[in-house]
Amino acid sequence: MRIAFTIAALTLREAARRRVLRSLAVMTVLLLGLSGWGFYRLDVEFGGLTSGEARLAASTVLNLVMFGLSLIAALGTAFLAGPTLAGEIESGTALAMLARPVRRSTVLLGKWLGLVAFGTGFVVTAGLAQFLIVWSTMGYWPPAAATGLALLAVQTTALLTLGLLLSTAISPMASGIVAVGLFGATWIAGVVGSVGQALGNDSVARIGAVSRMLLPTDGLWRGAMNAFQDPGALTQLGPAFQGHPFMSVSGLTAAYLAWTAVWIALVLALAGLSFRRRDL
Repeated sequence: MRIAFTIAALTLREAARRRVLRSLAVMTVLLLGLSGWGFYRLDVEFGGLTSGEARLAASTVLNLVMFGLSLIAALGTAFLAGPTLAGEIESGTALAMLARPVRRSTVLLGKWLGLVAFGTGFVVTAGLAQFLIVWSTMGYWPPAAATGLALLAVQTTALLTLGLLLSTAISPMASGIVAVGLFGATWIAGVVGSVGQALGNDSVARIGAVSRMLLPTDGLWRGAMNAFQDPGALTQLGPAFQGHPFMSVSGLTAAYLAWTAVWIALVLALAGLSFRRRDL
């Protein structure tokens, strides 16, 4: 296990030197800056709102901005996961490392731990910065901020785990593109399913339910939205807004969280199996 932690630390150090990290930092600063200006203007232009209306506006826009941060985290981890493993295989670095008495499963676990630490650190840091911006401009703090950030961190973990699995079979660039493409497709399917649920169409609603089981990123995002939004938001807006893409009707169940943990473990195990069988 000590070797796995050493590889995790090396993975973090390697990630810090990649251009992807600088791109992530620039996009995050831009998004935080734009959101700060937006929340400031929202407070200035609509300063006459009641406290309930202000919370509703702040929580709705916050969910929109947090989706942007989750997308940046998805892009970053997906395009880091591919080069971290597949890039080393193509360059021959992995062959030199595995020539020593180090198991492939240990290398994979170490890289996974390093990427999880990176993704979690990014989500927590950027998320807290965004919360401070909303609190300082609108006086709003999410009711379950820690829960929401934890769910976003798990969402990032799920996507990077998928990226690692893909990187054991295809090129680094292709694995990142496929992972982000599946992330976006699942989110769209979730929106379609929510609209179907709001309209009482079970067939359309099933699209979102199935997609959230196949790839739990959208389900975790909807749980995070519920944690960030004002508890009385949907009550104020009425049932017509239940299909809103940046509002969530309810939080996640324990059964879904358990399935997410099983899904991540299964995909990581498949990545280990594929990596063990791959020629270096």
